[in-house]
Amino acid sequence: QLQLTESGGGLVQPGGSLRLSCAASGVTLDYYSIGWFRQAPGKEREGVSCISGSGSNTYYVDSVKGRFTISRDNAKNTSYLQMNTLKPEDTAVYYCAATLGRYHPCKGGQYDYWGQGTQVTVSS
Repeated sequence: QLQLTESGGGLVQPGGSLRLSCAASGVTLDYYSIGWFRQAPGKEREGVSCISGSGSNTYYVDSVKGRFTISRDNAKNTSYLQMNTLKPEDTAVYYCAATLGRYHPCKGGQYDYWGQGTQVTVSS
């Protein structure tokens, strides 16, 4: 059974950076697409970025393009979300998820396995 564990969240000032990690256990991630999603209070869950199993294909929601970078290290069974130039509107609980299906569309309903989430707060 695939289990995912996120880490790296925290409190950061606007303009700062964080790197989230998503560590998998139970099975190898090689054949899984990985997605990063977020949910802010009172808002729907949003697909932030998704990556194919090989890492050669990625998707970003428009609001994070040029600021966030998704990656994966299959040898370490881990995916990363590098977040730069953070804004207060990036504040949310961030989740990683995995699916044996396609990485795109980057929507929560397409993903089967979920981590517990990590809080990211961008505030001065």
